[in-house]
Amino acid sequence: MRCTSYGTASSFDIPKLFQFLSTEHTVQLFRDIIYMGITENKEHTKHIFYFSYGVVVCWGMSEEEELQALNTIKPFEKEPSQKVELDEFTYVYGSSMKIEEDEIMLHNKNILTKLAISHGVAQSVKLATFEELIQKTIELTKHIPSELARKGKIPLSRKEISKKMGKLFMERNFINLHADILDTPEFFWDYPELEPFYRRSAHYLDVGKRVEILNKRLGIIHELLQILSAELNHQHSSRLEWTIIILIVIEVFIVSLKDLFHVI
Repeated sequence: MRCTSYGTASSFDIPKLFQFLSTEHTVQLFRDIIYMGITENKEHTKHIFYFSYGVVVCWGMSEEEELQALNTIKPFEKEPSQKVELDEFTYVYGSSMKIEEDEIMLHNKNILTKLAISHGVAQSVKLATFEELIQKTIELTKHIPSELARKGKIPLSRKEISKKMGKLFMERNFINLHADILDTPEFFWDYPELEPFYRRSAHYLDVGKRVEILNKRLGIIHELLQILSAELNHQHSSRLEWTIIILIVIEVFIVSLKDLFHVI
């Protein structure tokens, strides 16, 4: 059976989405996560978890059903993603819980076990969104340090530098403001016995190591901001220096003219 996670937006309007889904389905709230179960028969129930930070995790659904579910919730997305991030797994039931080669083995059919694992899967998809954003930013700005080393200055106007700084600052802040979703979820304060299942999924998906790398890349963005800020200050200082020089030249010229006419 399929287990998939989709990163579709910056966040969902959870209260409105919960109200909408509850008109046709039985739904349940686990802090800021909506759970919806669709029972077709006694043997099989499909599960969907809607995470407030714009990720949907589906269990036991076909691809067509998943896409239909995603289309249904589009009105409740905040800042929809240009590209939908996707992680795919299969899952089976067995004697113990483990994850190997993108297959999840579950030791029971409890929805809370699925939710615990879904936390790690959802974080991984959200992390992929951050990774792509930060990588694009670094690629677009990596020429700046080399230009500075080669020419001794950045060949951009004050306006262009200010725009670059604004864009870098916005993207860094976007990630920093959402970085708390990559911590251990508060859900496990209520269900500490389920945390090992989350840890296994997060470990399998290298969430911890990827967060460290992301923080290092954010450090690179911070350094770029410092470089641009220094260049902006340098350009401002140079402008002031030239303004002062021009004013001195004008003053000398005026004084010379006075002396000349005085002599005549």
